[in-house]
Amino acid sequence: MESAEIRRRWLRFFEERGHTVVPSASLIADDPTLLLVPAGMVPFKPYFLGEVKPPFSRATSVQKCVRTPDIEEVGKTTRHGTFFQMCGNFSFGDYFKEGAIKLSWELLTTPVADGGYGLDPEKLWITVYQDDDEAERIWRDTVGVPAERIQRLGKKDNFWSMGVPGPCGPCSEINYDRGPEFGPEGGPAVNDERYVEIWNLVFMQYERGAGDGKEDFPILGDLPAKNIDTGLGLERLAMILQGVRNMYETDTLRVVIDKATELTGVAYGKAADSDVSLRVVADHMRTSVMLIGDGVTPGNEGRGYVLRRIMRRAIRNMRMLGATGPVVADLLDVIINTMGQQYPELIEDRKRIETVALAEEAAFLKTLKAGTNILDTAVTETKAAGGTVLAGEKAFLLHDTWGFPIDLTLEMAAEQGLAVDEDGFRRLMKEQRERAKADAKAKKTGHADLSAYREVADTAGATDFTGYTLTENEATVVGLLVDGVPSPAASEGDEVEIVLDRTPFYAEGGGQLADQGRIKLHNGAVVEIRDVQKPVPGVNVHKGVVQVGEVTVGASAYAVIDVKRRRAIARAHSATHLTHQALRDALGPTAAQAGSENSPGRFRFDFGSPAAVPGTVLTDVEQRINEVLSRELDVHAEIMSLDEAKKSGAIAEFGEKYGERVRVVTIGDFSKELCGGTHVANTAQLGLVKLLGESSIGSGVRRVEALVGADAYDFLAKEHTVVAQLTELVKGRPEELPEKISGMLAKLRDAEKEIERYRAEKVLQAAAGLAEGARDVHGVALVTGTVPDGTGADDLRKLVLDVRGRIQGGRPAVVALFTVANGRPLTVIATNEAARERGLKAGDLVRTAAKTLGGGGGGKPDVAQGGGQNPEAVADAIAAVERLVAEAA
Repeated sequence: MESAEIRRRWLRFFEERGHTVVPSASLIADDPTLLLVPAGMVPFKPYFLGEVKPPFSRATSVQKCVRTPDIEEVGKTTRHGTFFQMCGNFSFGDYFKEGAIKLSWELLTTPVADGGYGLDPEKLWITVYQDDDEAERIWRDTVGVPAERIQRLGKKDNFWSMGVPGPCGPCSEINYDRGPEFGPEGGPAVNDERYVEIWNLVFMQYERGAGDGKEDFPILGDLPAKNIDTGLGLERLAMILQGVRNMYETDTLRVVIDKATELTGVAYGKAADSDVSLRVVADHMRTSVMLIGDGVTPGNEGRGYVLRRIMRRAIRNMRMLGATGPVVADLLDVIINTMGQQYPELIEDRKRIETVALAEEAAFLKTLKAGTNILDTAVTETKAAGGTVLAGEKAFLLHDTWGFPIDLTLEMAAEQGLAVDEDGFRRLMKEQRERAKADAKAKKTGHADLSAYREVADTAGATDFTGYTLTENEATVVGLLVDGVPSPAASEGDEVEIVLDRTPFYAEGGGQLADQGRIKLHNGAVVEIRDVQKPVPGVNVHKGVVQVGEVTVGASAYAVIDVKRRRAIARAHSATHLTHQALRDALGPTAAQAGSENSPGRFRFDFGSPAAVPGTVLTDVEQRINEVLSRELDVHAEIMSLDEAKKSGAIAEFGEKYGERVRVVTIGDFSKELCGGTHVANTAQLGLVKLLGESSIGSGVRRVEALVGADAYDFLAKEHTVVAQLTELVKGRPEELPEKISGMLAKLRDAEKEIERYRAEKVLQAAAGLAEGARDVHGVALVTGTVPDGTGADDLRKLVLDVRGRIQGGRPAVVALFTVANGRPLTVIATNEAARERGLKAGDLVRTAAKTLGGGGGGKPDVAQGGGQNPEAVADAIAAVERLVAEAA
């Protein structure tokens, strides 16, 4: 029986028995806690949680699902997969255990000719929860399953919950005996490979409390309405009905394996390694089609990253099998044709799905070969150095430059016996995201296709950078883009990107920010330049706005940079070199540069260090830098071969791409680095360097931030003014400030504690009066009210428990008090044992109150706490509690 027919029979069977057929929801979960739908009941979650009233009492669906936590196991075993279909039938306060059990047995065992699946009843085994006598009785006495084929299992295997407080209940699983070739006899309690689970019936009848794991949580009581949630794995049933050994041999996956075999010439079943790759391709490509069909596009975040990751794993495994060219189009074709029988929208949307998938394949194939070579080199270097961990910087370089998902790097490194510094990779990724956000408005390659810049480079050649010696020069406009589109001309007000044949403007790179300034044309036009980038090697793109006149390609121009800004940046860049060397002198060669940013008058410098740099060391580093400034060392730059530079002792920054000829910047006898940036001519021009401090930006990486020149002087002047003001306030000398301020803070903390103690006493003094004012509600002593705003949760809890303890005579008692702290309402409710015997539980009362307050809460039956967002609703919440007590009492 084909998978499409299994699906059709399922929906038809339950529709004929009064169930509303609910189409599969999108894989894009309508739930902020989920990226993708991982289970068949997810679309029905609001109904089970009581958040929304279901529009039907019975429902059925075949839900598309994706799970990726075990993605590395896909292919290695025949049980793991990322995409699957979950057939479900649901009852919302309608039928319960007997109804669900009888329906499942009927569908599974009814002959194929009569619309069922035709399974042999003698091959079906049942598991029930260890305490579920009712379910066992129904299976045995009503359905007729022999007692020896019914087994009881514990909470771990046969009890279901969502993992959070809410509905829960025992399960009953239907298992199919595949025969002795799959393992020893003894039922599913002994061997789940032979006795494979095909259908799980969940009987939602209880409410659970907070707790960890599958077993460690309390059962708070019965649900007001009992529900049914069942799930049958379509792929597992297909495996049985089609007589194959595993899900990869079922119709919807085997066709993909066969197509991969056709494309690579590698037959399935011939070798373990190639079988793994074939299974990865089949699973991942099918999942990719389903994700793209539901609107997911490849990216570096969230769902997009999931899709990119699995697509690239599939493509790489095809290459490992011997494919040399594009393969995605052929694989897509068989997947869409097969899955389209169940989801016709795939066929209708074929063109879009192909466009997205083929673009991702093309992008990855361009980088796969080069990236693999780089990774192989990095692995070889790491092993040669005796290392077992690939540096996070290498993993980031592969991701950032070659588009390798970190998971692919992890997998490929593991294949060669290496781990990867994931913490270092995550840190660099975080820094990149922060930079991207900061530059969002003007970043970076513009809006244009890079081919436009390459065309300029091909026709006009590389830009001649004159900025090392000039701050202005004549030039010709050789390229022009308006709003990201190549254009022959631009008018006043247009956002433009201009390429000149020669320019004094420095393009951002090597940690140095770009120059700003103006480009003046001979016809009187003026362009204000705000940024300069190198979207492709050799082409400086000037980004700005036409202030006056018209700009045309081929026009003569005069480029002038903002000299004041350039000099301030140059001071910062030279100071960065001095800081780098001073840190290496103080901490050793491990203090290697890990990044920097040189902006006007300030810089930040990232470097390797396993621990924080002591304040005394940082002070010594700052002193050393300023001593170098006073030595008035000359700064020189020269061009030499990369080998010559390395032999001369020049320091190179990891991740920078160097050609055969490099520029080496030397600062006297103190510093020598490979650098393409602009610098001062002499260290005396820096004036002053002030290190503001250092901090951690990731595992093993620290960051120093500093000011240079006039900015450093201004900072020290302001700091001096603040110190003078403080010495006047505390009537002491500057050196006495730490001791005096510390003493004042200690006194302030003591005073705050005393005020808090006094306020708590005042709150608790109200307990006697509140207890005396308890109202009798059908024999229940009820205390409700508010306490002064600002009362903390702990004090409110103490007060509520104190009031409850003062109610004597064995009377049922409910105490519900409210306050507003920091603008948000808070409530604590407590009940005594006599009240709980009458059905009044603190947790139930708190949930009602908290819902009225616009929030949530929970706790134990004797005491519970909740809160919300709306302090104006406190009176309504009190009234809601009073109504509940009156109804229950």
